[in-house]
Amino acid sequence: MKWSLLELRKYQETPLTFHETLDLKADLMKRDNLILDVAPVTVDGFVSVDNQGYLVHYTVQTTLTVPSTRSLEPVALPMDFTVDELFMTKEQYQLRDDQLSAEEILLIEDAKLDLTESIEDNILLAIPMRVLTEEEEKTTDFPKGTDWEVVSEEEYERRKLEEAETKVDPRLAKLSELFDATSNEDDKA
Repeated sequence: MKWSLLELRKYQETPLTFHETLDLKADLMKRDNLILDVAPVTVDGFVSVDNQGYLVHYTVQTTLTVPSTRSLEPVALPMDFTVDELFMTKEQYQLRDDQLSAEEILLIEDAKLDLTESIEDNILLAIPMRVLTEEEEKTTDFPKGTDWEVVSEEEYERRKLEEAETKVDPRLAKLSELFDATSNEDDKA
């Protein structure tokens, strides 16, 4: 999905709309070795051109196959998200309004607007940190083995609090033994 800037200047009055289906499987799998498969990527959107830059708005729809973060089983991960990005030439960037931070602007090189890399970047950024199979989402059982187990964050915090309550300062251990001894003597009397 490339357009020359000369071609895009024709669309200063009305936005350039596009609807394309891309095969990004090889590129995405090269960039992230955890991706097992990529369905064709459908991209719908428009490019709006003005003196400030090139505003791009598009929607991405695809399905990635990635391993479960718990069991490494393959999981089909449907994706459907919208992206808004502002592209500028180096000249436009130097003349930009100070209200736009540098992080919000993507620079155009070689006098061509290439959305393929932008689409790939946004797909990779949309992959969640935690991916589970349907069975793993339904169950509350976590994997465990000899001398280890996976626990939820809530369970970890609960155990930490329990441990803090039962843990006695070593300097006061003798004092607690003294109290235990006197309470046992009181019980006998």
